[in-house]
Amino acid sequence: MSSSLPVNLGSVSTSGGPNLQEYVLQGTILDHSAEALLHRLRALCDNVDQGMELFKDHEMVYVLRGQSNNQVMLRARRSLDHANNPWQLRYLGQTDLSDKSRSVTVRSYLDSLTSESLSAFLNDIGFRLDHEFVAQGHMFRKGKMKIILSKLHKIQKLSDTQSIEPITASQLVELSVVAPSGTENIADDMKAFAEQLKPLVNMDKL
Repeated sequence: MSSSLPVNLGSVSTSGGPNLQEYVLQGTILDHSAEALLHRLRALCDNVDQGMELFKDHEMVYVLRGQSNNQVMLRARRSLDHANNPWQLRYLGQTDLSDKSRSVTVRSYLDSLTSESLSAFLNDIGFRLDHEFVAQGHMFRKGKMKIILSKLHKIQKLSDTQSIEPITASQLVELSVVAPSGTENIADDMKAFAEQLKPLVNMDKL
């Protein structure tokens, strides 16, 4: 999963390019402790005086399988709260393991806003739906960092986003930055912010 982590489509601008990377830290927190984390994030993050950003998104993960069990995975996402918003198509590359000393996950990143016919298009070119879920929660920002606290739900009937139930009794916490490859000091800034969330949640690389 997204691990990418979940986004509010209403606040996403189209981005992409072969040199963009996503820097990620993730953690989980039990439902009964989530409110305390929200209070901490309100104190630490930017523009919270204007109200928290809430989202409820439907994500569909498509896979194209090739020879030798190779596969390409794409993520199609749409807002359930804002039906007129465009769909988002996102590709997350494999984790870059070239530098074992890195304190955060680093992977290639491409995303684009599309029309509502995205699912049909992916099927037409050979992709098949692998799994889907609904993510609902809060999004915060701290400088270039995006912090998401989300509850993940499984869908009981195919693409019926009204028929959902929580997957676990916990919530996903994700801290991420999208920046050009080789951008300096991002990992240090992310780890410093993550330290301020302890002991409520321990953030780590994937």
